[in-house]
Order: sequence, then C-alpha cells, then structure tokens
Amino acid sequence: MILCCGEALIDMIPTVDVHGRNAYVPHPGGSVFNTAIALGRLGLEPGFLSGLSTDLFGKMIQNSLAECGVKHALSVYSDLPTTLAFIELNDGHAQYHFYDENTAGRMLTEDMHPPIPQTVSAIYFGGISLIVEPCCDFYISLAKRASLDKVVMVDPNIRQSFIRDVDRYRARLDTLLAACNILKVSDEDLDWIAPGPLSLLEKAKELRLKGPEMVILTRGKDGATAIFGDDEIVDVPARKAHVVDTVGAGDTFNAGVLAALSVAGVLSKAGIENVTASVVKDVLEFGAQVAAINVSRSGANPPWAHELSGLIPPFQNGKNTV
Repeated sequence: MILCCGEALIDMIPTVDVHGRNAYVPHPGGSVFNTAIALGRLGLEPGFLSGLSTDLFGKMIQNSLAECGVKHALSVYSDLPTTLAFIELNDGHAQYHFYDENTAGRMLTEDMHPPIPQTVSAIYFGGISLIVEPCCDFYISLAKRASLDKVVMVDPNIRQSFIRDVDRYRARLDTLLAACNILKVSDEDLDWIAPGPLSLLEKAKELRLKGPEMVILTRGKDGATAIFGDDEIVDVPARKAHVVDTVGAGDTFNAGVLAALSVAGVLSKAGIENVTASVVKDVLEFGAQVAAINVSRSGANPPWAHELSGLIPPFQNGKNTV
C-alpha cells in the first residue's frame, strides 16, 4: 500500500450563479488528498492519513475518499472544523486563501501517531501540512520513523504565505529531506529552497546531497527532469493539453509517478537506489500524461484508469496496467 499523509480540506471553487453573481462551490481537495484520490482512481488502493473532521465538510471528504477506493481508517478524527481554501483564478492559475486556524487537520500532535501496517511499502508527504504547526511535527516525525524501512516521497509544495518563521521551516525541511528517498519540487519551490545564481539543475543536484536518492524537478509547460543514481539525468517534455486550470496538476503528477514506480516494481528502497534511466523516463512520462488530463478539466479532477487506454507506458518488467 502507498500511504498518503497530509492535508484534506475543502476547496471553494469560484463560479457564477444563475443571477450572474460570483459564488463558490465546495469541493473536497488539498494537495495530499488530491494525490490519494488520483492513486485510488488509478487502481492502486492507497491509504490516507490526516486529521479529519466529523463536520459536514469532513463527511464530504470521507465520502470522496471512499468513492475513489482510498482507505482512511488510519486518520485521526475530531469535531474540530475542516480547513477551507478559497481559490482565486488568474489566467487559469490558482491562488489560494486558507482558513486553517484550530482545524482538525492542523491540530495533530506527535502523540497521535497511529501504528503503520506492514502492508505499507511507501509513504508520501506534502503540502501545507509540512508548514503549519503543530501538525508539521506530526508528519515530520512520522517520516523519520517510516524512513527506516519504507520509501518516503516528499513534495513540499511551498506556500510562502503560510511560513511564519523561515528559519524554523528551513530546519524542518532539512530534517525531512534527510528522511526522504524521492523529492519532487517545482521550479518555484526549488528557487525558494535554494536561492542564488545557480541553475535549476545545479540546485537540484545540491539538494540530493541532503538525502534524497532522486530529485524530480517539474517546470510546468517545460516538462520534468529527474536526477538520480550517479547524477544521471532524464528529461521529458510536458504533454500538450488545453489548460482549463492548474488546480491539482502537481498532485496528480505525483500520483502518476508513484503509480508508475509501483507498476514497474521499483517502489522499494533497493528499487529506487538501482532504478534505470529507461524506467525513470517511463515514470516521468506517465506522470506528465495524467497531469495533462487533470489540467484539461476544471479543478482537481484526476483521470480514472479506464480513461487511460493506450496511454500506459511499456514498463521494463512487462507490466502495462495500473
């Protein structure tokens, strides 16, 4: 099982009502929630660990997880409210305004860790849950523990407006990097993590020195790059798509990467350490394919497996479905 750990919230999607007035439609979302949903739709039967509310919005989130085959029994439930994120779209690009104080997702502490089943082989962390306190410590300590025998993938997906103490956040991020095997960063994330005149590729190589065996760099319409092994580099172009908006694009890409690594039989510590360039190319291309479908639709709406006929890459071990 792939266990996705991080926030689930309600995205308030802008729309126009029948009278032409601006309005918002509630839609379950959150960076890590989106990745879990995408994995479920691809048939991976993932798990989800978060702080979930028993309120109206929390039930919407739980129903959405169940509908996509995502197991959420490991989550911590409370009657605290659900985080809300109001989305502002500018030329198809999403900006987020969060309402997150004293919410079920945020108020997690280290003593709330559930036991992680042996069936979990890989754990994914990301999003605002790695920034805000106290839940950031809940997830970072869990990552450190899991890294002893499980593959850990991290996408910091940095939201600068959430960072109150930059030095404390950078220190926590370094702890997380030391615990992870796969780090995925956008070009914007990378320039924030490693400011300075170096190229993106040079910065990605520097981050590998902090712990990850593989760094995946995404650059929007300019494609994705993976650095791994003995500084091997694989580049893939972005998939052409009619972009409606970019909500959930990176989250869906991450799900595609995890799904493809799993199908290729390399989602293990030994597998990541010895992965070949041909498999990495297939993995990145599949991530780009599923992300392209997501951006062609409104909101975070990852594809289902039945929509991918003819798109699954020919992995080296002969498997061709997820």
